[in-house]
Amino acid sequence: MKYVNQPIRKSDAMALVTGKPVYTDDLAPKDCLIVKILRSPHANAWIEDIKTGTAASVGGVACVFTYKDVPQKRFTLAGQTYPELSPYDRLILDRHLRFVGDAVAIVAGETEAAVDKALKRIKVKYRVEEPVLDIHKAKDNEILVHPEDNWIANVPVGADNHRNLCASHSEEHGDVEKLLSECKYTVDHVYHTKANQQAMMETFRSYCFKDHFGRLNVVSSTQIPFHVRRILGNALDIPSSRIRVIKPRIGGGFGAKQTAVSDVYPAFVTWKTGRPSKLVYSRYESQICSSPRHEMEIRVRAGADENGIVRVLDMYSLSNTGAYGEHGPTTVGLSGHKSIPLYRHLEAYRFTYDVVYTNVQAAGAYRGYGATQGIFAVESAVDELAAKMGMDPVKIRELNLPLEGGPLPGYPDSPYATSCAIDQCMARAKEMMNWDAKYPCRDMGNGKVRGVGASLAMQGSSIAGVDVGGADLKLNEDGSYTLGLGCTDMGTGCDTIMAQIAADCLETQMDNIVVFGVDTDISPYDSGSYASATTYTTGMAVVQACEALRQKICALGAKMLDTEPEKVDFDGTYVSSEDRRVSLKEIAIKGTCGNNQELQVTRTHSSPISPPPFMVGMAEVEIDKETGSVKVIDYVAVVDCGTPINPNLARVQTEGGIVQGIGMALSEDIQYSDKGAIRNNSFMQYKIPTRMDIGDIRVDFRCSYEQSGPFGAKSVGELVIDTPCPAIANAVYNAVGVRVRKLPITPEKIAMGILEKEAGEVPERN
Repeated sequence: MKYVNQPIRKSDAMALVTGKPVYTDDLAPKDCLIVKILRSPHANAWIEDIKTGTAASVGGVACVFTYKDVPQKRFTLAGQTYPELSPYDRLILDRHLRFVGDAVAIVAGETEAAVDKALKRIKVKYRVEEPVLDIHKAKDNEILVHPEDNWIANVPVGADNHRNLCASHSEEHGDVEKLLSECKYTVDHVYHTKANQQAMMETFRSYCFKDHFGRLNVVSSTQIPFHVRRILGNALDIPSSRIRVIKPRIGGGFGAKQTAVSDVYPAFVTWKTGRPSKLVYSRYESQICSSPRHEMEIRVRAGADENGIVRVLDMYSLSNTGAYGEHGPTTVGLSGHKSIPLYRHLEAYRFTYDVVYTNVQAAGAYRGYGATQGIFAVESAVDELAAKMGMDPVKIRELNLPLEGGPLPGYPDSPYATSCAIDQCMARAKEMMNWDAKYPCRDMGNGKVRGVGASLAMQGSSIAGVDVGGADLKLNEDGSYTLGLGCTDMGTGCDTIMAQIAADCLETQMDNIVVFGVDTDISPYDSGSYASATTYTTGMAVVQACEALRQKICALGAKMLDTEPEKVDFDGTYVSSEDRRVSLKEIAIKGTCGNNQELQVTRTHSSPISPPPFMVGMAEVEIDKETGSVKVIDYVAVVDCGTPINPNLARVQTEGGIVQGIGMALSEDIQYSDKGAIRNNSFMQYKIPTRMDIGDIRVDFRCSYEQSGPFGAKSVGELVIDTPCPAIANAVYNAVGVRVRKLPITPEKIAMGILEKEAGEVPERN
């Protein structure tokens, strides 16, 4: 292989570092109407009266829209394959406002100043009601977040809006209670993860215009162009054929842009006025009314025998979907399905969950998508089991971790590990961290102590039997190829990766592959860039397209050589038969003149399985015992993602995910006032880690070979955020004996835990 498994530079690297105009706002026409949203100051309120006349009369204001002006057809903003598991519970504008920041009115004008002035002149009379803010009190509360009768659940996921339930389910294998009673060692604890913001550099933004056919064109920073087309069709109550969605370069998404957060508002303005419009979220809006990670509280009961074999796991996940149900029924499933299978000897397991509505900002997709929360809980519980039995926490994992060809309990997407090198990952991570010498801790002699902690993780590679990847491949008359993709490059480099795959399949230079991004009018259908699907699913579509086009090239070349297709060979440059040959360029030119066989193919791929990638993460933390301050000084990650198509890109994906995981573990903490307003609504209050906050991050790979993936590849994008939270929590415990079960792990929690320990109390910080 000339390109696959090679550290090829991203194809758009120079355009980005030289500041070329490639992002949504760069491309928006200068005459766009500026769109802004008036937002609710209340967590639960009804609009009794709204006066917009004074606002509409402001010079430069083109239109003001309220709930009276929009279709009364409910929809979801979740970017998911139809029929969406998320409920249809939104209107473009609603009389019932369900969180602080919910949309009250849309204003569009010629200038930002005019729009800002008009927003201040809208007069609203609210009927304020008591909000539901506590996830423990939401289920079956008399206060309903969605009392409306036209709320719709397309799929039976246990949802009931009259119980504040977005989803509810239970699954069980074996006799959980019997096995727990038989196990010599058991733990039963509750672990709590908070909502987190994706904090991508480019905030949500979209611009829209009508073309000369009267069709709505939407240019959006989105991970889900084809889903956006359907979502807007539902929201505007128009046929999707009237909508075209184009995806330019994206300045980060991390799952946030798997929800169509911003698209519907300028789309409605343009559809109504016929004029181009754009909406650019401020950082403040991206903090208070976007789509953060789901807050979850997870109870884990686990049991092991005297030899360290984990025999039983019981999980209950309580997930907070917030005011709307985007991704609520789906994220919660991963909390169990991506954590329970890490322990192959399980004789029984139970996984139960409730997803509740509350009057806070609606949650959505964030890298890890529920697995991050579940793995924190299970990997913390397993460490607590190891502590009870006096066993090295690495040892208990070595005894229980998945093996290639072995079972994956509770993982419906694959009954066994079709490819797995997690045992090799563990051995390498242990070596890199020098675990045996550092475990459990080292007193540094200056009031500081260093401890180490470990964690396992697995994710998936696409959604089995659901996700679809598409590739369109065409031979051009100069012998070059055009590769049309429906997947969305959001900084991950998937355009480069697909070109690497195609170049090796076609035995040509990468420069000979022209890749174009997503345009729903001309690109092949693709579910979008989420669920760790792109390289694995769309990559196979590219492989299949290349194989099919090679056959067409050979067939036409054979015809030109007056022989049979099975008697020729193609080496990427020539089609040959014995001592005669015809060049690719000659074949390409022939394809344009007097030819009845198209040199173009479209292939679609969907996998019936979702082979998991695996990872071992180990953290070394340093804690000041006097202040409780904690710093990650070393982080080791060893990843099995099958064959890394581009090792450099896989490495930076891993490093970036680890940094986000460290932020979730130590500092990121969305907090609400008792009225439901977000306190940390800027980067001054919401603390994400910078390079100055992070010690060494060392990444290595131990590669299995996944037969169902392109060149043996599996996914890597989401997996890499899953180990930091439990590894750091476990390292803190090993350093100072304080078990923090509620994230983030703050200096206050550690310091108070140390004081409690010294006073003889149980140092548990919830």
